[in-house]
Amino acid sequence: MKRYSKEHEWVELQGTEAVMGITAYAAAELGDITYVEVPALGKKVKVNDVLCVVESVKAASDVYAPVGGEVCAVNGNLDADPALVNQSSEDKGWFCRLTGVAQTEFDALMTADQYAAYTAGLK
Repeated sequence: MKRYSKEHEWVELQGTEAVMGITAYAAAELGDITYVEVPALGKKVKVNDVLCVVESVKAASDVYAPVGGEVCAVNGNLDADPALVNQSSEDKGWFCRLTGVAQTEFDALMTADQYAAYTAGLK
């Protein structure tokens, strides 16, 4: 199950790790993504810390950690093909995996239905 932040990040628990990235809504708002600066392995973040940076033809944007944890893997495919975020933001365009995520932080995020209602109100 995925959860979503008001800053347009998604996170999905997979066993003891949480995979995260930006939503399709965010990718569409940014336009063509030209570069993703993934976080360093071992980086420790708290909720709402800057996790990485995404650059697009429109702007550079910080990506915030929707949950706290430690970066245990990054998506190396984004170096060669940052457009994966536009093409498959919630699958092949993931940014990193975190360990040590608190279930309470995950549970505090929006469900898919809540996020859809939230983004509908932004249009």
